[in-house]
Amino acid sequence: MKFMKLGSRPDAFETDGGDSRYVLSDLPSDIVIHVEEARFYLHKFPLLSKSSLLQQLIIEASHKDTDEVCIHEIPGGVKTFEICAKFCYGMVVTLNAYNVVAARCAAEYLGMTEDVDKGNLVFKIEVFLNSGVFRSWKDSIIALQTTDAMLPWSEQLKLAARCIDSIASKATSNPCNVMWSYTYNRKSASSDEIVEARKNSQPVPMDWWVEDLCELDVQLYKRVMVAVKSGGRITSDVVGEALNAYASRWLPELCDGDGGGGGEAEAYSMAYRHLLETIVWLLPSDKGASCCSCRFLLKLLKVAVVIGAGELLKEELMDRVVLQLHRASVGDLLIPARSPAATAYDVQLVLTLVGRYMRLAGVTQDGIFLNNLDEEMFETHVDAESLLALCKIVDGFLAEVASDPNLSVSSFVGLATSMPDAARATHDGLYTAIDIFLKLHPNLPKAEKRKISSLMDVKKLSKEACIHAAQNDRLPLRVVVQVLFFEQLRAAGGSPLAPPPAAAAPNGGVARLKEGDDGGGDGDWRSRALTEPPTPSPLKKQLGSLKLADEGRLDGDDGRRLARVSSVANQSSRLSLSSRSRRIFDRLLTGKLPGEVVSKSSDTSGSSQSPRSSAKPPEPKSSTSSSRNRRYSVS
Repeated sequence: MKFMKLGSRPDAFETDGGDSRYVLSDLPSDIVIHVEEARFYLHKFPLLSKSSLLQQLIIEASHKDTDEVCIHEIPGGVKTFEICAKFCYGMVVTLNAYNVVAARCAAEYLGMTEDVDKGNLVFKIEVFLNSGVFRSWKDSIIALQTTDAMLPWSEQLKLAARCIDSIASKATSNPCNVMWSYTYNRKSASSDEIVEARKNSQPVPMDWWVEDLCELDVQLYKRVMVAVKSGGRITSDVVGEALNAYASRWLPELCDGDGGGGGEAEAYSMAYRHLLETIVWLLPSDKGASCCSCRFLLKLLKVAVVIGAGELLKEELMDRVVLQLHRASVGDLLIPARSPAATAYDVQLVLTLVGRYMRLAGVTQDGIFLNNLDEEMFETHVDAESLLALCKIVDGFLAEVASDPNLSVSSFVGLATSMPDAARATHDGLYTAIDIFLKLHPNLPKAEKRKISSLMDVKKLSKEACIHAAQNDRLPLRVVVQVLFFEQLRAAGGSPLAPPPAAAAPNGGVARLKEGDDGGGDGDWRSRALTEPPTPSPLKKQLGSLKLADEGRLDGDDGRRLARVSSVANQSSRLSLSSRSRRIFDRLLTGKLPGEVVSKSSDTSGSSQSPRSSAKPPEPKSSTSSSRNRRYSVS
């Protein structure tokens, strides 16, 4: 920190322990100056030679036959008047970034200019400001922070503007020319490191100035950022990084649970609304993905919802979020809902964001890109990978909010169908959400259970998910039959509609089923998996063994051999299933084989989605076969 010492005489100011201050001198004091609650017992001559205001006040006091003068409006109060009085006596005075602004305002108030005496206090302070404070990065910031307490004098003397100009010129300078000390605690720097740019040192980052400005008040920060942006040398992504750091410093870390209550929301509204409006106003005009991260924008939107900000502010944030919604995470979308919403999280807001994203991408519910339509209507810059990423996020969010007992069936269905079918390559994540919803809503009518379960395509479930679903008593019977039927076909190699490998499943699919936790500690939706019924090891072995050595040969002896192997496997695996699944297997096996038409009167018949197997029925067996096998004989 820069400093300047004025005067040469030792400090001779004393105090009596109260409000009285006096100068140790052989001459008795001849004037008493009242500054606020303090009294200064001084001498007229040193004061008259330096201050035009004191000259005037002392003359007026002499006309009234009094030796007392009152000063009540001096900038900085008692401390700055003492600095000015010591300068008048030639005593040692130390100026630094913390007191120079107040001393400059007080010197101007007292009229300590060159018109009264050459080399007066105003001149000395101006020299120190120009040669010391404004040349230093951190001293300029400190001095700027002190200008708020000196209003309106700091504005009239343009001290705040000069500090801002000094800061902006350094922030917009070429990083190669940065030779001053600055704070940089993020990324590779340690938490308490002061990085100094020197020759042969590591390159100075473009956003080296971001953290130091976070200590400014919001009004001063706004003025500095306007000056920085007006220079035209700072890119939009660096401006976004600066705003992100400032928001992290001053905006609250809102809880993900109950953050929208009445009294708490009002407190947030009073304290943070102006701050949020300023940050949004300073966002770069370029709304591309490079300037501000989706997580940062969603945090601003979360604060806007909690504090009850205006609709225009929320619309501005939503327009920016929609452009990169596929870059979000499930936790970013957990925005607390405000009263009178019944759910804990704002599901309708997420639905609105997803709907705008789909319209912006020009994608229909069938997953068709409308690139060949009106170009003015759509901004078709979203690719298929972005849709797949967003679908995983939506399924994860759906699994998170499915545990809310107040979530309605219509909201669940609306969120699940907000993405086109083509964007959901696997339905493991959707199945997880359905399972959670059915578990937390056990009293749903059968029609609503069927409606929710029909959202899932069993042909797009992984093997692990099928095993889990086949033993899930919460699913409707028709769905369980479909799962068993298609898993049987897939295990036999006869299903042309096998789902993608488990590795390609969304984060909420197979991984969630494997964890087996019924609750969660870290807040991530994947850690809140339902308890998985134990998968019978014999069933897994049988399902794994039901594959042909040559999948292309399904006719003749190979087809009959496949049917016999399937029959034996079904009998073995049936013993390992739960009672409900075993009954379903019994009905399937006592009726017709997969290659035959199942009776329409059966209450366990599969849906129309079930493809027929191309395998031929098995050959008749001897009379020593069991009664069950005799039922399969072809007469």
